[in-house]
Amino acid sequence: MNETGRPQDVLLSNPRADRVRKVAQLAGRPARLKRSEFLAEGPQAVREALTLHQKRIAAGEPGVVYEVYASEACLDRHPDLESLAEGVTAFLATDEVLAAMADTVTPQGILAVCGFLDVSLEQVLDAGPRLIAVLCQVRDPGNAGTVLRAADAAGADAVILTASSVDIYNPKAVRSTAGSLFHLPVVLGAEVEEIVARCKERGIGVLAADGSGELNLDRLQDQNAARRLGAPPRESVYALENPTAWLFGNEAQGLAEEELALADHRVAVPVYGAAESLNLGTAATVCLYASARSQQDGATNPAG
Repeated sequence: MNETGRPQDVLLSNPRADRVRKVAQLAGRPARLKRSEFLAEGPQAVREALTLHQKRIAAGEPGVVYEVYASEACLDRHPDLESLAEGVTAFLATDEVLAAMADTVTPQGILAVCGFLDVSLEQVLDAGPRLIAVLCQVRDPGNAGTVLRAADAAGADAVILTASSVDIYNPKAVRSTAGSLFHLPVVLGAEVEEIVARCKERGIGVLAADGSGELNLDRLQDQNAARRLGAPPRESVYALENPTAWLFGNEAQGLAEEELALADHRVAVPVYGAAESLNLGTAATVCLYASARSQQDGATNPAG
C-alpha cells in the first residue's frame, strides 16, 4: 500500500503480462497443486480472506493472502477492503487485467491469491467437534461450495471431502462458499472408511443422509424433543444433540451401499410434495440444521 492507503501506484494494464498470466493459471488444478495457492474472487470472498489473514498475523501465525488485485472503482465502493489489506502486497489493475486473471466472465473488481487452508483429519478430531459434514464423491464444485456454506451457517465444526470429491479450491467452489471457506476447517482427500472409524473412536455418531433411510428426520427430531421433555429414553432412536458426522453422497447416485453400511443410521429427509427428491445442497442444509438445533436445545435444556 502507498501513503494514501491505495495499492502501489503502478497500474497493471497489460492483460498479457507475466504476472497476469501467472495469476490466471490458478484457475487450473495443476497450477493450484504445484503452488498450493488458489483464487478468491469478489469483495465478499476477499473480505473474508483478508479478515482471516489479519487474525492469523495478529496471532503470530502465517497469513493466508499473498497478493490482492483490485480496480479503483471497486475500492471506492468497498473502502474497508483497503484497511483490511494493510501489509499485503496489493496492486491496482484495470478491468481488462482483472478479466484476464479471473475465472468469471464478469469479474467483480477484486481478487486475491491465497494459500491452501485445508487441515488434517486429526487436527479436526482433536478439537472435539460436535458437528461435521462429510462429502462423499461429491463432484460438482457448486454443490460442494453450497454444502460448505450451509455447514458454516449451521455452526458445524468442519467439512470433510473424500478423495473422490471435487477440489474445493476450484474457483466455482470457492465462489459458491460465499466466503465460508475462510470460516471453518476443511479436510481434503480422506477415505470414508478412515473418517468413520476415527469418528466412532472419538464417540462421534455417524448418520447417512439417504432418501430411503429407515429413520425419518422429522420424527427423529420430534422424538428427541419429547425425550428432552422427559419421555422414556427408548422413544429416541438417536440423540441428535450428540456429536454427529453426517455423510452426504454423490449428486446423482447418492451414497454408495458400502458408504451407507458404515453409518450408525440411515436418515431420510421427508418429501411432502410431488418432488422426487431434494438436491444435495438443500438436503444437507436440512440435516445439518436439524442437528444444530438439537445441539443448541440440548445445551440449554439438557434431559433430566
